[in-house]
Amino acid sequence: MPQKIIIDTDPGQDDALAILLALASPEIEVLGITAAAGNVPVTLTSKNIRKVCELAGRTDVKVFAGCEGPMEGSLFTAEYVHGATGMDGADLPEPTMPLEPQHGVDFIIETLMAHEPGTVTICTLGPMTNLGTALDREPAIAARIQQIVLMGGGLFEGGNVTPAAEFNIFVDPKAAKICFGCGAPIVMMPLDVTHQTLTTAKRVAAIKALGTPLAEAVVGWLEFFERFDEQKYGTDGGPLHDPNVIAYLLKPELYEGRLCNVEIETDSALTKGMTVADWWGVTTRPKNATFMRHVDADGFYALLTERLARLPV
Repeated sequence: MPQKIIIDTDPGQDDALAILLALASPEIEVLGITAAAGNVPVTLTSKNIRKVCELAGRTDVKVFAGCEGPMEGSLFTAEYVHGATGMDGADLPEPTMPLEPQHGVDFIIETLMAHEPGTVTICTLGPMTNLGTALDREPAIAARIQQIVLMGGGLFEGGNVTPAAEFNIFVDPKAAKICFGCGAPIVMMPLDVTHQTLTTAKRVAAIKALGTPLAEAVVGWLEFFERFDEQKYGTDGGPLHDPNVIAYLLKPELYEGRLCNVEIETDSALTKGMTVADWWGVTTRPKNATFMRHVDADGFYALLTERLARLPV
């Protein structure tokens, strides 16, 4: 039986690749995709999700618009990384598939309540606003979640939007705090892992060699997206963050980490959005998240490239 998942995302070029990886994988059943506000506002992320679905030939996927901003405070976006559209680098047509009329938060709650407990995984690729709001509105869904697999946070790598905070957690630390405290099993793909999956010239060339219109769009995204981090970090290629969430579902053996306590800082002006991970077990706080630290990057890109070759399905 395929793994049933809900993808909550704010595309974003790397989000787009995560969606494509999921849609190309028969081991996964995407019940729906909810749009979060993050890299760009939700009006654009909800459009970008549908563009990606149409690129993959999957107009059957249900797409829902979610919350327009974080649970507290104003929205911080990342056009400086992703471009004005959120997915600059490939010129895709305007989507023709419609948005579902239901709000994304309501879809998350309704879906979890309708399925047997422990059968639906939530994959958050952006700020955790939609899931945090759903948990706040209906706490009973926490016990029904199979697991939350997220891209966010960092420890040894620090932050990428402030010295302490990674973007997805920084944008809505209150939502992240609710999610990390809800009691559902959590697997996190922090910067410590995603900074190992670099879009090197050789890896991008392998995707380009697929020779499909989809591969051309992906390469355009990667070449646009990586320029910011290449300059920032001085590396051959930039980190490819969000597809690690889906790759973990497909091949968990690619990853190594440990179960530890992770708390979210919400108050400090200096460290707002920091994931305070007790990697060394120096506190007695309960262990609530599997914090991934290492990844087989070549295995990750082999999986990604092989699955992209299957699309459109």
